[in-house]
Amino acid sequence: MRRVATTLARNGGRALGARSGMLAARQAARVSLVQPAPLAQLRAPVTLNMGVRAFSASSTFLPEAEVQERVIEVIKNFDKVDASKVKPEAHFINDLGLDSLDAVELVMAIEEEFVIEIPDDQAEKILTCDDAVKFVSQHPQAQ
Repeated sequence: MRRVATTLARNGGRALGARSGMLAARQAARVSLVQPAPLAQLRAPVTLNMGVRAFSASSTFLPEAEVQERVIEVIKNFDKVDASKVKPEAHFINDLGLDSLDAVELVMAIEEEFVIEIPDDQAEKILTCDDAVKFVSQHPQAQ
């Protein structure tokens, strides 16, 4: 610091070269510690996008007719199903002749078609084409 003081004294109080930048930075740091900037200057204005999306069991996100058409198409394309037996009210086990494992695989195929995940407790309740259509048409993320 003595060297800086003698340099300042020799140059009439003006610092030169790289030291001038360092001195200016030190002085600015000292000033900022002594005099804090107002809070309004430190914070950038914040804008919030408060879009609200409400989910309701009564609303459908995909048209039910489209969902029914796609579900029936998935079921018809399932290997172990006779396509002529597929109807909206067809029961997977009683009418289409599937066993419980086939029914699970069919629900998985429906999940893949609509890019959703059906929880196990809900998947157990999907036993007909109509059950699948109702679930998918009320699912907010079905595509």
